[in-house]
Amino acid sequence: QPYGPLLDTGAGSAEIVHADLFAEDGLDPRHREVAARLGYAASYALPLTAESAGRLGAAVWLYDEPAEPDEHHRHLIGLYVRHAAEHLALLVEVERTRACAATLAEELLPSRLPRVAGVQLAARHRTGPRGGGDWYDALPLPDAALGLSVGSVTGSGPSAVAAMGRLRASMRAYAVMEGEDPVAVLSDLELLLRLTEPARSATALFAYCEPALRKITLAGAGHSPPLLIGEHRTEFAETSVSAPLGMLACWEAPSVEIQAEAGETVLLYTDGLLHRTGDPMDRAFARLHAAAASIPRTLRRDPGAVADHVLRTVLPDGLDTADSEEDVVLLAARFD
Repeated sequence: QPYGPLLDTGAGSAEIVHADLFAEDGLDPRHREVAARLGYAASYALPLTAESAGRLGAAVWLYDEPAEPDEHHRHLIGLYVRHAAEHLALLVEVERTRACAATLAEELLPSRLPRVAGVQLAARHRTGPRGGGDWYDALPLPDAALGLSVGSVTGSGPSAVAAMGRLRASMRAYAVMEGEDPVAVLSDLELLLRLTEPARSATALFAYCEPALRKITLAGAGHSPPLLIGEHRTEFAETSVSAPLGMLACWEAPSVEIQAEAGETVLLYTDGLLHRTGDPMDRAFARLHAAAASIPRTLRRDPGAVADHVLRTVLPDGLDTADSEEDVVLLAARFD
Protein backbone atom coordinates (compact mmCIF):
# COMPACT_ATOMS: atom_id res chain seq x y z
CA GLN A 1 0.00 0.00 0.00
CA PRO A 2 2.76 2.56 0.71
CA TYR A 3 4.03 2.34 -2.86
CA GLY A 4 0.97 3.17 -4.95
CA PRO A 5 -0.92 6.43 -5.40
CA LEU A 6 -3.97 6.82 -3.14
CA LEU A 7 -6.91 8.22 -5.12
CA ASP A 8 -10.47 9.00 -3.96
CA THR A 9 -13.05 7.03 -5.97
CA GLY A 10 -15.83 9.41 -5.08
CA ALA A 11 -17.38 6.89 -2.69
CA GLY A 12 -15.22 7.98 0.22
CA SER A 13 -12.76 5.10 -0.22
CA ALA A 14 -9.12 5.46 -1.25
CA GLU A 15 -8.11 3.25 -4.15
CA ILE A 16 -4.61 1.81 -4.42
CA VAL A 17 -3.27 1.67 -7.97
CA HIS A 18 -0.13 -0.09 -9.19
CA ALA A 19 -0.57 0.31 -12.96
CA ASP A 20 2.92 -1.04 -13.75
CA LEU A 21 4.59 -2.74 -10.81
CA PHE A 22 7.95 -3.28 -12.49
CA ALA A 23 8.21 0.35 -13.62
CA GLU A 24 7.80 1.71 -10.09
CA ASP A 25 11.12 2.82 -8.64
CA GLY A 26 9.88 2.75 -5.06
CA LEU A 27 8.52 -0.79 -5.13
CA ASP A 28 9.99 -2.98 -2.41
CA PRO A 29 12.19 -5.71 -3.93
CA ARG A 30 10.25 -8.34 -2.00
CA HIS A 31 6.99 -7.20 -3.58
CA ARG A 32 8.63 -7.26 -7.00
CA GLU A 33 9.83 -10.82 -6.41
CA VAL A 34 6.37 -12.00 -5.28
CA ALA A 35 4.74 -10.34 -8.31
CA ALA A 36 7.19 -12.03 -10.66
CA ARG A 37 6.64 -15.46 -9.11
CA LEU A 38 2.83 -15.12 -9.23
CA GLY A 39 2.90 -13.72 -12.76
CA TYR A 40 1.12 -10.38 -12.33
CA ALA A 41 2.31 -6.94 -13.42
CA ALA A 42 -0.34 -4.57 -12.09
CA SER A 43 -2.88 -4.37 -9.28
CA TYR A 44 -5.88 -2.33 -8.28
CA ALA A 45 -7.39 -2.40 -4.77
CA LEU A 46 -10.22 -0.83 -2.83
CA PRO A 47 -10.71 -1.12 0.93
CA LEU A 48 -13.84 -2.90 2.16
CA THR A 49 -15.34 -0.52 4.69
CA ALA A 50 -18.77 -0.45 6.32
CA GLU A 51 -20.10 2.24 8.60
CA SER A 52 -21.25 -0.31 11.18
CA ALA A 53 -18.12 -2.47 11.19
CA GLY A 54 -15.27 -0.20 10.05
CA ARG A 55 -12.44 -1.57 7.91
CA LEU A 56 -13.11 -5.21 6.97
CA GLY A 57 -10.33 -5.87 4.47
CA ALA A 58 -9.73 -5.10 0.81
CA ALA A 59 -10.78 -6.25 -2.64
CA VAL A 60 -7.82 -6.62 -5.02
CA TRP A 61 -7.70 -7.08 -8.80
CA LEU A 62 -4.50 -8.44 -10.35
CA TYR A 63 -3.41 -8.04 -13.99
CA ASP A 64 -0.88 -10.13 -15.88
CA GLU A 65 0.30 -7.04 -17.78
CA PRO A 66 0.48 -3.29 -17.03
CA ALA A 67 -3.09 -1.97 -16.77
CA GLU A 68 -5.64 -0.21 -14.61
CA PRO A 69 -9.45 0.02 -14.76
CA ASP A 70 -11.02 2.83 -16.76
CA GLU A 71 -13.68 5.18 -15.37
CA HIS A 72 -16.58 2.83 -16.23
CA HIS A 73 -14.91 -0.15 -14.59
CA ARG A 74 -14.01 1.95 -11.58
CA HIS A 75 -17.68 2.82 -11.15
CA LEU A 76 -18.73 -0.85 -11.36
CA ILE A 77 -15.98 -1.89 -8.97
CA GLY A 78 -17.08 0.80 -6.51
CA LEU A 79 -20.66 -0.52 -6.57
CA TYR A 80 -19.44 -4.08 -6.06
CA VAL A 81 -17.23 -3.10 -3.15
CA ARG A 82 -20.02 -1.20 -1.39
CA HIS A 83 -22.41 -4.15 -1.64
CA ALA A 84 -19.69 -6.62 -0.64
CA ALA A 85 -18.76 -4.53 2.41
CA GLU A 86 -22.39 -4.33 3.54
CA HIS A 87 -22.78 -8.09 3.14
CA LEU A 88 -19.58 -8.83 5.05
CA ALA A 89 -20.58 -6.44 7.82
CA LEU A 90 -23.87 -8.32 8.16
CA LEU A 91 -22.06 -11.66 8.33
CA VAL A 92 -19.73 -10.28 10.99
CA GLU A 93 -22.70 -9.09 13.05
CA VAL A 94 -24.48 -12.44 12.68
CA GLU A 95 -21.37 -14.30 13.79
CA ARG A 96 -20.92 -11.94 16.73
CA THR A 97 -24.54 -12.50 17.76
CA ARG A 98 -24.12 -16.27 17.48
CA ALA A 99 -20.99 -16.16 19.61
CA CYS A 100 -22.75 -14.05 22.25
CA ALA A 101 -25.73 -16.44 22.35
CA ALA A 102 -23.44 -19.45 22.66
CA THR A 103 -21.43 -17.76 25.41
CA LEU A 104 -24.61 -16.83 27.26
CA ALA A 105 -25.86 -20.42 27.07
CA GLU A 106 -22.55 -21.72 28.42
CA GLU A 107 -22.55 -19.19 31.26
CA LEU A 108 -26.04 -20.31 32.32
CA LEU A 109 -24.86 -23.91 32.71
CA PRO A 110 -22.75 -25.21 35.61
CA SER A 111 -19.14 -24.07 35.46
CA ARG A 112 -18.17 -27.19 37.41
CA LEU A 113 -19.87 -30.32 38.63
CA PRO A 114 -20.15 -31.03 42.38
CA ARG A 115 -18.17 -33.69 44.18
CA VAL A 116 -20.49 -36.12 45.94
CA ALA A 117 -19.32 -39.25 47.75
CA GLY A 118 -20.16 -42.47 45.92
CA VAL A 119 -20.60 -41.01 42.44
CA GLN A 120 -18.42 -39.52 39.70
CA LEU A 121 -19.88 -36.99 37.26
CA ALA A 122 -19.02 -35.72 33.78
CA ALA A 123 -20.89 -33.56 31.29
CA ARG A 124 -20.49 -32.68 27.62
CA HIS A 125 -22.32 -29.84 25.90
CA ARG A 126 -22.41 -28.70 22.27
CA THR A 127 -24.30 -25.49 21.50
CA GLY A 128 -25.87 -24.78 18.12
CA PRO A 129 -24.81 -21.61 16.25
CA ARG A 130 -27.90 -19.66 17.33
CA GLY A 131 -27.78 -20.81 20.93
CA GLY A 132 -30.34 -23.32 22.10
CA GLY A 133 -32.36 -24.24 25.12
CA ASP A 134 -30.74 -27.50 26.28
CA TRP A 135 -29.49 -27.71 29.86
CA TYR A 136 -28.00 -30.06 32.40
CA ASP A 137 -27.51 -29.76 36.14
CA ALA A 138 -26.14 -31.64 39.13
CA LEU A 139 -27.10 -30.44 42.59
CA PRO A 140 -26.07 -31.78 46.02
CA LEU A 141 -29.19 -32.31 48.16
CA PRO A 142 -29.81 -32.98 51.86
CA ASP A 143 -29.02 -36.43 53.31
CA ALA A 144 -26.05 -36.92 50.97
CA ALA A 145 -28.37 -37.14 47.95
CA LEU A 146 -27.79 -35.79 44.47
CA GLY A 147 -30.19 -34.28 41.96
CA LEU A 148 -29.51 -34.70 38.26
CA SER A 149 -31.47 -33.02 35.49
CA VAL A 150 -31.41 -32.55 31.74
CA GLY A 151 -33.92 -30.75 29.60
CA SER A 152 -34.64 -28.86 26.43
CA VAL A 153 -36.74 -25.77 25.78
CA THR A 154 -38.37 -25.35 22.39
CA GLY A 155 -36.93 -22.74 20.07
CA SER A 156 -33.49 -21.26 19.64
CA GLY A 157 -31.73 -17.96 20.00
CA PRO A 158 -31.58 -15.56 22.96
CA SER A 159 -35.22 -16.06 24.01
CA ALA A 160 -34.78 -19.84 24.26
CA VAL A 161 -31.51 -19.40 26.14
CA ALA A 162 -33.20 -17.05 28.60
CA ALA A 163 -36.13 -19.46 29.09
CA MET A 164 -33.67 -22.30 29.64
CA GLY A 165 -31.89 -20.29 32.33
CA ARG A 166 -35.15 -19.55 34.13
CA LEU A 167 -36.31 -23.17 34.05
CA ARG A 168 -32.98 -24.53 35.21
CA ALA A 169 -32.82 -22.08 38.11
CA SER A 170 -36.41 -22.90 39.10
CA MET A 171 -35.75 -26.63 38.94
CA ARG A 172 -32.85 -26.21 41.35
CA ALA A 173 -35.15 -24.51 43.83
CA TYR A 174 -37.85 -27.19 43.49
CA ALA A 175 -35.20 -29.92 43.82
CA VAL A 176 -34.00 -28.51 47.14
CA MET A 177 -37.55 -28.32 48.47
CA GLU A 178 -38.91 -31.69 47.28
CA GLY A 179 -36.20 -33.45 45.30
CA GLU A 180 -37.00 -36.87 46.78
CA ASP A 181 -40.24 -36.68 44.77
CA PRO A 182 -39.22 -36.13 41.13
CA VAL A 183 -42.86 -36.05 40.02
CA ALA A 184 -43.52 -33.09 42.33
CA VAL A 185 -40.41 -31.31 40.99
CA LEU A 186 -41.56 -31.62 37.39
CA SER A 187 -45.16 -30.76 38.30
CA ASP A 188 -43.98 -27.51 39.87
CA LEU A 189 -41.83 -26.80 36.82
CA GLU A 190 -44.78 -27.44 34.51
CA LEU A 191 -46.96 -24.99 36.42
CA LEU A 192 -44.24 -22.34 36.26
CA LEU A 193 -43.77 -22.86 32.52
CA ARG A 194 -47.51 -22.69 31.86
CA LEU A 195 -47.85 -19.43 33.80
CA THR A 196 -44.69 -17.65 32.64
CA GLU A 197 -44.06 -19.10 29.16
CA PRO A 198 -47.53 -20.04 27.81
CA ALA A 199 -46.33 -20.24 24.21
CA ARG A 200 -43.38 -22.52 24.98
CA SER A 201 -42.96 -26.17 25.88
CA ALA A 202 -40.05 -28.15 27.24
CA THR A 203 -38.91 -31.69 27.83
CA ALA A 204 -37.19 -32.51 31.10
CA LEU A 205 -35.92 -35.34 33.23
CA PHE A 206 -35.14 -35.16 36.93
CA ALA A 207 -33.40 -37.91 38.90
CA TYR A 208 -33.05 -38.12 42.69
CA CYS A 209 -29.95 -40.18 43.43
CA GLU A 210 -28.92 -41.83 46.68
CA PRO A 211 -25.29 -42.72 45.95
CA ALA A 212 -24.79 -44.79 49.13
CA LEU A 213 -27.61 -47.11 48.01
CA ARG A 214 -26.94 -46.66 44.28
CA LYS A 215 -30.64 -45.95 44.00
CA ILE A 216 -32.14 -43.54 41.44
CA THR A 217 -35.72 -42.29 41.41
CA LEU A 218 -36.58 -40.37 38.27
CA ALA A 219 -39.42 -38.84 36.32
CA GLY A 220 -39.48 -37.61 32.77
CA ALA A 221 -41.66 -35.25 30.77
CA GLY A 222 -41.51 -36.09 27.09
CA HIS A 223 -37.80 -36.79 27.46
CA SER A 224 -35.68 -39.66 26.13
CA PRO A 225 -34.98 -42.41 28.67
CA PRO A 226 -31.62 -42.61 30.45
CA LEU A 227 -29.16 -45.28 29.42
CA LEU A 228 -27.74 -47.65 32.03
CA ILE A 229 -24.23 -48.80 31.08
CA GLY A 230 -22.55 -51.60 33.01
CA GLU A 231 -20.32 -54.62 32.75
CA HIS A 232 -23.23 -57.00 32.22
CA ARG A 233 -25.91 -54.79 30.72
CA THR A 234 -26.52 -51.84 28.45
CA GLU A 235 -30.17 -50.89 28.51
CA PHE A 236 -32.54 -47.97 28.45
CA ALA A 237 -34.42 -47.28 31.66
CA GLU A 238 -38.12 -47.97 31.29
CA THR A 239 -39.73 -44.61 31.99
CA SER A 240 -43.43 -43.94 31.63
CA VAL A 241 -44.67 -42.26 28.46
CA SER A 242 -45.49 -38.63 29.21
CA ALA A 243 -46.11 -35.36 27.40
CA PRO A 244 -43.62 -32.48 27.40
CA LEU A 245 -44.14 -29.74 29.96
CA GLY A 246 -46.58 -27.10 28.81
CA MET A 247 -48.46 -29.40 26.44
CA LEU A 248 -51.27 -30.42 28.80
CA ALA A 249 -53.45 -28.50 31.25
CA CYS A 250 -51.87 -30.44 34.11
CA TRP A 251 -48.79 -32.63 33.85
CA GLU A 252 -48.18 -35.69 35.97
CA ALA A 253 -46.64 -39.09 35.34
CA PRO A 254 -45.41 -41.78 37.71
CA SER A 255 -41.78 -41.99 38.71
CA VAL A 256 -39.59 -45.07 38.27
CA GLU A 257 -36.75 -46.49 40.33
CA ILE A 258 -33.43 -47.77 39.03
CA GLN A 259 -31.00 -49.86 41.05
CA ALA A 260 -27.48 -49.40 39.75
CA GLU A 261 -24.67 -51.84 40.37
CA ALA A 262 -21.17 -50.87 41.45
CA GLY A 263 -19.25 -49.45 38.50
CA GLU A 264 -22.33 -48.77 36.38
CA THR A 265 -22.92 -45.44 34.66
CA VAL A 266 -26.25 -43.74 34.12
CA LEU A 267 -26.18 -41.57 30.98
CA LEU A 268 -28.67 -38.72 30.66
CA TYR A 269 -28.82 -36.86 27.34
CA THR A 270 -30.99 -34.54 25.26
CA ASP A 271 -32.67 -35.35 21.96
CA GLY A 272 -30.14 -33.27 20.05
CA LEU A 273 -27.75 -36.22 20.31
CA LEU A 274 -30.26 -38.30 18.36
CA HIS A 275 -31.43 -35.61 15.94
CA ARG A 276 -27.89 -34.70 14.85
CA THR A 277 -27.42 -38.22 13.45
CA GLY A 278 -29.98 -37.46 10.73
CA ASP A 279 -31.44 -40.94 11.23
CA PRO A 280 -35.04 -41.83 12.09
CA MET A 281 -35.48 -42.00 15.85
CA ASP A 282 -35.54 -45.79 16.06
CA ARG A 283 -32.22 -46.04 14.22
CA ALA A 284 -30.76 -43.18 16.27
CA PHE A 285 -31.67 -44.98 19.50
CA ALA A 286 -30.11 -48.17 18.11
CA ARG A 287 -26.94 -46.24 17.25
CA LEU A 288 -26.79 -44.80 20.77
CA HIS A 289 -27.25 -48.24 22.33
CA ALA A 290 -24.54 -49.74 20.13
CA ALA A 291 -22.16 -46.90 20.98
CA ALA A 292 -22.68 -47.44 24.72
CA ALA A 293 -22.29 -51.20 24.41
CA SER A 294 -18.99 -50.77 22.55
CA ILE A 295 -17.26 -48.71 25.25
CA PRO A 296 -13.91 -50.41 26.01
CA ARG A 297 -13.58 -51.79 29.53
CA THR A 298 -10.57 -49.56 30.19
CA LEU A 299 -12.72 -46.43 29.68
CA ARG A 300 -15.67 -47.42 31.84
CA ARG A 301 -14.08 -46.21 35.07
CA ASP A 302 -14.12 -42.62 33.83
CA PRO A 303 -17.54 -41.04 33.14
CA GLY A 304 -15.85 -38.37 31.02
CA ALA A 305 -14.33 -41.04 28.80
CA VAL A 306 -17.72 -42.76 28.60
CA ALA A 307 -19.39 -39.53 27.45
CA ASP A 308 -16.63 -38.79 24.93
CA HIS A 309 -16.81 -42.29 23.45
CA VAL A 310 -20.59 -42.11 23.06
CA LEU A 311 -20.41 -38.63 21.53
CA ARG A 312 -17.73 -39.57 18.99
CA THR A 313 -19.37 -42.88 18.08
CA VAL A 314 -22.93 -41.63 17.72
CA LEU A 315 -21.77 -38.49 15.89
CA PRO A 316 -18.65 -39.46 13.90
CA ASP A 317 -16.70 -37.37 11.40
CA GLY A 318 -17.08 -34.14 13.35
CA LEU A 319 -20.89 -34.16 13.53
CA ASP A 320 -20.61 -33.39 17.24
CA THR A 321 -18.91 -30.05 16.55
CA ALA A 322 -20.48 -29.15 13.19
CA ASP A 323 -22.97 -26.28 13.02
CA SER A 324 -26.43 -27.59 13.79
CA GLU A 325 -29.74 -26.22 15.02
CA GLU A 326 -29.63 -28.95 17.66
CA ASP A 327 -27.86 -28.60 20.99
CA VAL A 328 -26.34 -31.73 22.50
CA VAL A 329 -26.08 -32.50 26.21
CA LEU A 330 -24.68 -35.61 27.89
CA LEU A 331 -24.54 -36.03 31.66
CA ALA A 332 -22.84 -39.20 32.94
CA ALA A 333 -22.98 -40.41 36.55
CA ARG A 334 -20.83 -43.42 37.52
CA PHE A 335 -21.66 -45.12 40.80
CA ASP A 336 -18.85 -46.54 42.94
